[in-house]
Amino acid sequence: MTTQLQQRDTLRARVEALAPWFQNIDLGNGIHTAPDHFLGDYPKMKFDRFAHALPDDLNGASVLDIGCNAGFYAIEMKRRGAGRVLGIDSDQRYLDQARLVAETLGVGDIEWRRHSVYDVGALGQRFDLVIFMGVLYHLRHPLLALDLIRGHVAGDRMLFQTMQQGSHDVLNVPDDQPFHRPGTTQPPTCFDNPAYPRMHFIEREFAHDWTNWWVPNAACSQAMLRAAGFRIEDQPEDEVYLCRIADRPYAEFGPAAVYPARGSNA
Repeated sequence: MTTQLQQRDTLRARVEALAPWFQNIDLGNGIHTAPDHFLGDYPKMKFDRFAHALPDDLNGASVLDIGCNAGFYAIEMKRRGAGRVLGIDSDQRYLDQARLVAETLGVGDIEWRRHSVYDVGALGQRFDLVIFMGVLYHLRHPLLALDLIRGHVAGDRMLFQTMQQGSHDVLNVPDDQPFHRPGTTQPPTCFDNPAYPRMHFIEREFAHDWTNWWVPNAACSQAMLRAAGFRIEDQPEDEVYLCRIADRPYAEFGPAAVYPARGSNA
């Protein structure tokens, strides 16, 4: 009994040494990494709402978790039978948290590397599933990040999530935007429609976090995914999209030759 108490105390001390934690993960023995999380049992409570959209058995699939944080999603994919699982993050503390969680839960054979999303081309591999959850709004160059993922590491599917604000409606935008409405000098009214694809720029802070740069509305999230060369296959939760790579951006909307595939020489 004394040994068990000592082990629990040691684990609790290791968890506290790596605080603060953004992901609340149950490590057993009554220890949670972020028990007072302002979103509750996050991210498990969120994952439970869309977990059904992913195969129960990933059967050796390769998985890349971009912005892995404390490793929740990478570990869940490993539990579903994924083969190679690589978690990357630009913050070393998150990687140290992920290593502690994986070690404590006995989930081995996961690689953790310090990388920025802008460096994914250096990984030299395409993955069957790319997880890109909760990262886009922290980036100064969000569309570039999606282009790089599509161009270098996305092999089949991408699980994508971003914080969204504004309208949940999605406007069916015209193929071309006229500079002026006929007979007027005013801009087209669709730009004033709340359902038009819109990215909100955060000049200072959002939720007391200076790393929050952009917040799209739903229409903008979907438009950016298409623009980067992804086809939305499912939307199992308001902010979550399961995508497949498309042959080329906007192929389903018009002449494909106008929109060459990302990474091509065109």
